[in-house]
Amino acid sequence: MADAVTNEEADVAVPVTNWAGNVTFAARHIHRPASVDELRRIVGAATRIRALGTGHSFNRLADTDAELVSLAGLPTEVVVDPVASTVTAGGGIRYGELAEHLHTRGYALHNLASLPHISVAGACATATHGSGQGNGNLATAVRGIELVTAAGDLVALDRSDPDFAGVVVGLGGLGVVTSVTLAIEPTFEIAQYVYQGLSRDALADNWARIAASGYSVSLFTGWSSTDIDQVWVKRRIDRDHPPVDADGWGLTAADGPRHPVPGMPVDNCTSQLGVAGPWHTRLPHFRLDFTPSSGAELQSEYLVPVADAVAALDAVAAIRDQIAPVLQICEIRTIAADELWLSMNHRRDGVAIHFTWIADTAAVAPVIAAVEQALAPFAPRPHWGKLFGIAPDELAGRYERWNDFAQLLARHDPAGVFRNDFLDRYFPR
Repeated sequence: MADAVTNEEADVAVPVTNWAGNVTFAARHIHRPASVDELRRIVGAATRIRALGTGHSFNRLADTDAELVSLAGLPTEVVVDPVASTVTAGGGIRYGELAEHLHTRGYALHNLASLPHISVAGACATATHGSGQGNGNLATAVRGIELVTAAGDLVALDRSDPDFAGVVVGLGGLGVVTSVTLAIEPTFEIAQYVYQGLSRDALADNWARIAASGYSVSLFTGWSSTDIDQVWVKRRIDRDHPPVDADGWGLTAADGPRHPVPGMPVDNCTSQLGVAGPWHTRLPHFRLDFTPSSGAELQSEYLVPVADAVAALDAVAAIRDQIAPVLQICEIRTIAADELWLSMNHRRDGVAIHFTWIADTAAVAPVIAAVEQALAPFAPRPHWGKLFGIAPDELAGRYERWNDFAQLLARHDPAGVFRNDFLDRYFPR
């Protein structure tokens, strides 16, 4: 999955879209600087500009009617600090590339998302996550950020800054991130197992045990019934996880590799069947050297408190007749609480209910509205980079530091250089 931009600097003659193709960027110019100094000059001269990553947002978070800048041409030097147990890399580097470099040095990140193809800066800015009830989202590993401000200055921030927890998940509104410093640990191995046939009752009776049965656990369903179609359990071989009680939970071990979406090629997926391998080849669902799909899809995701997991899933199941006809697959995962201001898991352990829809906006939009209505009693927080329609006032009430972030935007970017319609809607000046 290459970056959506391949030219160094261009007037937009041919429409540029996001990866899914549902957003055509309105930018008049797209820049691809080859150095941080060049980036600083571009940003410093701009009146409105947004950073464009790997194009995996499904809404207009990255869009602008002015200028876009891609980080794909910046150097991707990776520097490991074994004393501090950190790694510093260019913000435009993809997680899969960073992971391979770290593993060869004997190190690992605490987690990865389903796709290793996404950029580090973009994933952290939107609180993108992997899975595991003891694992925070990817942004929780951030220990330092270097970014170009609206004035073209290069600024470095770390956890000693009182606003750091607001800057990390910054939605691109505070500057263009040129490098990120992440916490690392010694490399480890994962064995991945796939099971089939989890009934709704077995899920309700054993939810906590199922979620704790691996370092990372994902449930997949097409919502053709109230049951779960597949359970993916990723277990660290250097840790003692509670056992998978397949018989007690009514599970059947898969007799071969599986893809989360029925009918899709299993070769795209990471190794299963309990064969242990390096962390970065098992934590994502998909391999870095394969494109997991054509991009012909739309996505939405909502995070609810972990205590409401079963009730929230029952609420979704109640409207499955609306969901199933426009759904490719639904994934359910747990993520640990954190202190990042705009993280969907700010101060609450959460369950993510993720929908991969067919690529038909007109058909999907009313179903998204129905899902949001069904989940409303659980105060869902939508993923910032995916499709949602929750009103600003309603969403603001679900974040304790919402107003603090709005003030942070005003202080860091008083002229609104990094603003766009998305930020103006949710954080008006």
